[in-house]
Amino acid sequence: MNELFDVEANRKAQKWSSRALFVRVLWGFAHPFFRFSPRLLWGWRNMMLRLFGAKIGAGVRIFPNVQIIIPWNLNIGDHCTVGKGAILYALGEVTIGPRTTVSQGAHVCGGTHDWRDPTMPLIKSPVTIGADVWVAADAFVGPDVVIGEGAILGARAVVTKSVPAGSIMAGNPAKQIGRQRSRSNLRPGRLRTTYTGKMMCHSRRSGSADRFR
Repeated sequence: MNELFDVEANRKAQKWSSRALFVRVLWGFAHPFFRFSPRLLWGWRNMMLRLFGAKIGAGVRIFPNVQIIIPWNLNIGDHCTVGKGAILYALGEVTIGPRTTVSQGAHVCGGTHDWRDPTMPLIKSPVTIGADVWVAADAFVGPDVVIGEGAILGARAVVTKSVPAGSIMAGNPAKQIGRQRSRSNLRPGRLRTTYTGKMMCHSRRSGSADRFR
């Protein structure tokens, strides 16, 4: 039987420059100071990420057990929150707009492999998440995806295609199930949607989403 994948060729392939490999080793040594820092030391973790080349805005809150691959590919806007156990797999550039929440366990994936090539070459792809987006718990956002401003991705949604602004997405694969209403004349912290189903594990009305912790 012919082998579909050439594992040996994949392992021998040059995926990173010598400089990138060196900085990744440094990040590996520094990471325990990030991972085991007290929860409330938001500024400390932001400073560490900036030292490794990440662009981190004001008032950003990243939980200590967030998994961050290649921090220098991160661009996170003001007042974002990245919740417990989230994965920012930034092989390509990952951009997160201001006031966006990436909830616990969510996976933002900026990399994949070309399965059509037997050597399975690594593909480093960008991911862009707009302003005022809510990526709910355990949701997956795939490579080359653009999430429009104000969108909501429901808990455990699997998003492999770009999402228009204001859309409410749920399911695997994610499908649009509603749209955000106008934000005018509404109190901050309320969930402004045309859909009332239980597709999120937190309610902004009760103030229990990660951004409010």
